[in-house]
Amino acid sequence: MSDVGTLLREWRTTRRMSQLELSSTAGVSARHLSFVETGRSRPTREMILRLASRLEVPLRGQNELLLAGGYAPAWAETGLRDAPLSDVLSSLRDVLTGHDPYPAVLIDRHWTMIDANDAVGRFTDGCAAWLLEPPVNVLRLSLHPAGMAPRIGNLAEWRTHVLHRLDQQAAHTADPALRDLHAELAGYPGGTVGGTPTGLVVPLRFGDLTFFSITSVLGTPLDVTLAELAIEAFLPADAATAAALHRP
Repeated sequence: MSDVGTLLREWRTTRRMSQLELSSTAGVSARHLSFVETGRSRPTREMILRLASRLEVPLRGQNELLLAGGYAPAWAETGLRDAPLSDVLSSLRDVLTGHDPYPAVLIDRHWTMIDANDAVGRFTDGCAAWLLEPPVNVLRLSLHPAGMAPRIGNLAEWRTHVLHRLDQQAAHTADPALRDLHAELAGYPGGTVGGTPTGLVVPLRFGDLTFFSITSVLGTPLDVTLAELAIEAFLPADAATAAALHRP
C-alpha cells in the first residue's frame, strides 16, 4: 500500500489542483501540505479527512487514505446481504418495481447489475446467454455485439455517450477497474460521433422504442457500499414509446 502522502498527491494531481490551491481551500499552509505529501510530516486523522473532502475523494478512497495514514476507516462497508443494508435494498427493489413498465436497474460502482425490474427483459431478450450470467455488467451488455448493440438504432451516438460517461467516472473515482472496462468497451465495434449532441438528452433508440435515462443515488450515504449504489432508470422519450410500454 502507498503511503498517505503519495496517495494524497495522486488525488490532488487527478483533480488538477496545485499544492497552493489545495492548501488554501483546506486552511493549511502549502509548506505543511508539501511535508505531508513527501512524508516529512504525518497528518492527523482530521487533516486527512479535511484534505479528502476538499479533493472530493469518494468514501472508499477516504478509507484507503486513513488506512495508509495508520488510522481506522471512517466509513463502514456493509455487505449487500447484511442488515441493515438488506432493508435498504428491499426499499430500492420497491423503487424498481414502481418504475414498471419502464426499465430500471440497480447497479454498483462497476456497473454490475444488483437487481432489475421485469421491464428490463425488453433489453435482455435476444442477448447471448453468457452476457446474462451473474455478475452481469450492464455497460458490457449494452455495447457488446452479442448483447443489445445490434438493436440500438443510434449505436455510435449511444457508445459515445456511454464511453464519455465512463471516462468521467473513472477519472473522478481513480478506479483502475473502470479504466479497464472503458478500454474493453472502446474496443467493441459500433463507431463514435463527434461534436456536441443537438438534443436535450442523448436518447437510446432501441428497436421501435426511444428512451432517455436518469441516474439516482442515495443522498448523504454514510456507508461505502450504499454510496456506490445507483438506480439507472429509463423513461419513454416520446408518446409512441410510452404507449407501447403500457400495452399488455
